[in-house]
Amino acid sequence: MAQLKREDWYRIAQKVNWTFSYVSRDELFPKEMTGESKVPFEAWEEWDEPYKMTYREYVETQRDKDGGAYAVKAALSKARLTQKLGHGWNSILKAHYGAIAFGEYGASIAEARMARFAPDSAWRNTALFGSLDEVRHGQIQLYFPHEFVKDDIQYDWAHKAYHTEEWGSIAARALFDDMFLGTNAIDLSLQLTYAFETGFTNLQFLGMAADAMKVGDYNFSSLISSIQTDESRHAQIGDAVMQVLGKYDKEKAQYLVDKMFWRSWRIFGLLTGLSMDYYMPVEQREMSFKEFMQEWIVDQFINNIEAVGLKKPWYWDQFTYELDRLSHALHLGVYFWRPTVWWNPVAGVGVKERQWLATKYPNWEEEYGRYWDVIIDNYQNGRTEKTLPQTLPMVCACDQLPICEPNPKSGKVEPLVTVYKGKKYHFCSEPCQWIFESEPERFAGQKTIVQRFLDGMIQPPTLEGAIAYMGLSDYEMGKDPDNGAWAMEYKNQTKAI
Repeated sequence: MAQLKREDWYRIAQKVNWTFSYVSRDELFPKEMTGESKVPFEAWEEWDEPYKMTYREYVETQRDKDGGAYAVKAALSKARLTQKLGHGWNSILKAHYGAIAFGEYGASIAEARMARFAPDSAWRNTALFGSLDEVRHGQIQLYFPHEFVKDDIQYDWAHKAYHTEEWGSIAARALFDDMFLGTNAIDLSLQLTYAFETGFTNLQFLGMAADAMKVGDYNFSSLISSIQTDESRHAQIGDAVMQVLGKYDKEKAQYLVDKMFWRSWRIFGLLTGLSMDYYMPVEQREMSFKEFMQEWIVDQFINNIEAVGLKKPWYWDQFTYELDRLSHALHLGVYFWRPTVWWNPVAGVGVKERQWLATKYPNWEEEYGRYWDVIIDNYQNGRTEKTLPQTLPMVCACDQLPICEPNPKSGKVEPLVTVYKGKKYHFCSEPCQWIFESEPERFAGQKTIVQRFLDGMIQPPTLEGAIAYMGLSDYEMGKDPDNGAWAMEYKNQTKAI
């Protein structure tokens, strides 16, 4: 018997929706798990994505990816790369593993929810592969840093971070709970696999893979590259859902994309912005965080949403304003509150680095240089204690990050306030305030690290008590790895620049 060509049988094998007889549609696809929209249920059969993969092909591809990544790791296991690549690169690795590795397991649950409750069979099949992807991503990103723990206990935070109440971990969990763990298949498809993965994980994985090659960390580069190709494939789930929602329910699609693009922007401003603009060795830097965002995210994102009839998010002017500022504001805050993170933040503002920053960000010197001049002066005059915090910063009730970005209307850092059920909530920006006010019951119960402090959950009620509450020992809390030596580069200058 002649064997059928793949293109002749693939769609038949994928499209196996059926007419329900023993149970009702609502019992099989309850709205709490599947979601609600204006899309007629039968119209979900229009769902189609460009990657056409069978299970056999999937297993063969993943075997090859794992084989390649683990082979590179084995070959470099005795090279002790982390001890050779500098403090900045180690900060990038520690921040990445702690923020991403364990979150991948949460993403596998989200993909599994679509694999069961998505309203189209082809979508369910693709999501099954996505769930397997995310399990692999969690496993490999916990395994790779494990060998470094014997030399540096901060690498243990790849596994530990999500089990603590450290403020960065709280922010990541709050984002992922909202994005894909506390929602339904339709909503999470646009939030996770469209707004988050189609754009922002490419930013982290493509950018970091390229940077790893530049500094000579072939181990990390092969790992991240093997993950990114998976992300590109199952990210197509969201694009296919967008094609259907854009036809039948643009209002819902617009809200979900606007909401999660903003939330993703904030967390990646912290994770990737600091890495590209400050932690990456200046000799290997090519693109700034802003330039990478403009090339890989902005144009692609706008083209994608306009193709299905959506508009730019209403806050686009603020987003473009923050392209010049978010990474710098967050880096200044993380460096000052460095005892509260699990990596050692390099200052990244030595003479050469500062010249690079001024070239890439013409307003940097005026807006941020003066703050670093104060830090430099304190180091030079032996006042190291003044470069460290004495209390906690105000934190946004939506993104759970310190409020440190200037308002585009005033140029000042001005928290916004919403009163809900007699309680005040503070926000870093109008988009964060809008997200909260759109679904207040969804967010009102989340306690920021500062609210926990004020509610008496942190004892003793001191900065030291807060650091202990976050799970950071003296050996794990962040320190300036150069002990301020970079500030002495300016010793014989009347001005920093």
